[in-house]
Amino acid sequence: MKAQINKYFLIGLLSVGLLEACKVSKDTPTPKPELPAAFRNSVQTDTTTVADLPWDSFFTDATLKGLISNAIKKNFDMQVAILNVEAARLQMRQAKLLNLPSAKLNVTAGTTRPSDNSLNGISLSQFLGTQHLEDYSANIQFAWEADIWGKIRNQKKEALAAYLQTDESRKLLQTDIVATVSKAYYNLLMLDEQLAVAQRNVQLNDSTLRIIRLQYDAGQTTLVAVQQAEAQQLTAAQLIPQIEQDMTVQENALRILSGELPAEIDRQTKLNDYPLTDKLSAGVPSDLLSHRPDVRSSELALTIANARVGVAKANMYPSLVITASGGVNAVKFSDWFQVPTSLFGLASGAIVQPLFDRKNLKTQFEVAKIQREQSVIRFRQSVLEAVGEVSDALVKIDKLKSQYDIASNKVHTLQQAVSNANQLFQSGRATYLEVIIAQSNVLQSELEVSNLRRDQLYAVVDLYRSLGGGWR
Repeated sequence: MKAQINKYFLIGLLSVGLLEACKVSKDTPTPKPELPAAFRNSVQTDTTTVADLPWDSFFTDATLKGLISNAIKKNFDMQVAILNVEAARLQMRQAKLLNLPSAKLNVTAGTTRPSDNSLNGISLSQFLGTQHLEDYSANIQFAWEADIWGKIRNQKKEALAAYLQTDESRKLLQTDIVATVSKAYYNLLMLDEQLAVAQRNVQLNDSTLRIIRLQYDAGQTTLVAVQQAEAQQLTAAQLIPQIEQDMTVQENALRILSGELPAEIDRQTKLNDYPLTDKLSAGVPSDLLSHRPDVRSSELALTIANARVGVAKANMYPSLVITASGGVNAVKFSDWFQVPTSLFGLASGAIVQPLFDRKNLKTQFEVAKIQREQSVIRFRQSVLEAVGEVSDALVKIDKLKSQYDIASNKVHTLQQAVSNANQLFQSGRATYLEVIIAQSNVLQSELEVSNLRRDQLYAVVDLYRSLGGGWR
């Protein structure tokens, strides 16, 4: 009767443990982030997005496409990322084999020389007539753990999510490379334009300086006028080596980004040759969940955290391990492989229940749950930041267009002012200061226009990247 009560007690205890394990290790689902119906500053109603375009379709400049392609293939960080993906793939394949038993081949040979005064020594001497005992064994050992609490299943889930997360990291790196290369190329085109602006202004100032010097020789103006004109010319001339320096540094950075030695980059396109359009479809915010590699990575991080909680919980429950071994064993080398007399076999099953581990397993479980909550917070944060980046890019595209139009009109007005000032100065109805001021203003305005043009191209790239484009 007492044995029957103990049996029912153990069955009930095991049932309670099963129910408790299933309840505690339940996964936390991916939260549904609060997303607006449309991006702020978006005027498009089309649900398609430019992020669906492969990078070699989004960019049309042949030189730029070649630079991007080269960087993706040769960039050192990209090569490391690809190897990380391969390593994660191997670990995922290894995790798929966790349900299979492990097998080991053991071949051992040994001899034991007990003390003559010990029980073993006396027994060997009396019954076997020897003072040492030999043992030869060759066997295969098998071990298999039953996945009762889902520990192995969760380890597989973690390995798969880690592999996918590594691939998302590779995609994120590629989008950054595409954006960085394109921006560097646009910056080179801007420097080309600014170099041409500086050279034009040096020539313009040179013609003005010649006139002022002629007037000075004729006694019609002072030495101060000559010096002011020379200073204005030197201001424009000083920009040329500075711009050439910036161009070389930018070219070197682009080459290094592509895993190459510093060298010149040939380009035929001019900055103003790029047509700009404000009809770039951003799609709907919910697209970011599937298009942005960083958002997908944070979602997979939650999957990994869920799996780790399951593993930590399973470690607190009994584990059932079945072992078996078989082979040949003998005390004499000559009898080692005599079959079937030397054959032996052994099978056993063990249930191991952790009892006291200084709360180590409990602490691991609680920490895993906290880390899971952190993953939920990071996922929400990544979605929020992604929506903000798209909204920022959209407003930049809109407002930079307005700034560029105003600055272009300003340049046109100042160019007319320079022409008028030169004519008036030659006829004696304007001072040299008016000419110099007009030339200085047009120089700064032309440089500003080239900056704004580059920033417009930057904003388009930022929109493409923030929407999740560039990794296809």
